[in-house]
Amino acid sequence: MQIGFTSTSFRQIRKLDKIVDIASQAKVDCIEWGGDIHVTDIASAKLAKKLCDEAGIKICSYGSYYCVSSKKTEEWQTICEIAKTMGASAVRVWLGKNDSELTDADMYNSLVEDAKNICEVAVKYNLTVCPECHDNTYNNNTDAFLKICKDIDRDNFKTYFQSRYRRKEYDLDRIERTTPYLESVHISFSEQMREQFPKYKPDYIDALLDKILSVGFDGNLLIEYTYLFSYLGFKSNMIKDIQKIKEKVGKIQ
Repeated sequence: MQIGFTSTSFRQIRKLDKIVDIASQAKVDCIEWGGDIHVTDIASAKLAKKLCDEAGIKICSYGSYYCVSSKKTEEWQTICEIAKTMGASAVRVWLGKNDSELTDADMYNSLVEDAKNICEVAVKYNLTVCPECHDNTYNNNTDAFLKICKDIDRDNFKTYFQSRYRRKEYDLDRIERTTPYLESVHISFSEQMREQFPKYKPDYIDALLDKILSVGFDGNLLIEYTYLFSYLGFKSNMIKDIQKIKEKVGKIQ
């Protein structure tokens, strides 16, 4: 299991070397670089790779904001080139703009068609395509993901997991049923502003980690802070939370 964090956790820090310095202090295995601020082109991808290589930190994935069904061929080609330049093995995408319950047959077919196309491009770069596990996308529930995964039928199409934090049974069931397709897990100890995290619940996160360990997950476990925290950017919290996870999973360096 690789333990790391998303660069989007520090949106207020524009310099890549400062983020890599935080990663080094936290003794992480990997970073997922985001495509919204930090790695936006080939030049910044080369810099991210250089800094991470020098620090002995792996780049596990590229957090793109490509929307499946948009069929933006040139945009996707560029995203794959950026990811390959960094040495990432996966690209995060958004599976449409509507919940599965609000997706009609035409939109569904468009999602499947575009997903197949981008997977075929991605495989040429040895990249896995992974939709964010999120509301307001088709990947908003377990059954929906399993259905579209079957219809897309590509070996390099997997998924992220991200907790709802108010639906423990759903979360545990999602991990159980999507284990074969899990590429990365996004998890947060400190985010207080999100709707699904009304108060600090370390016991909830411990339950998720227990489940992740019990199913033999061996992908990327990434801390992700968003909204207020990502702009305040308390690196001390990141360092402490990485330590908590390492202690939990028995991976102390």
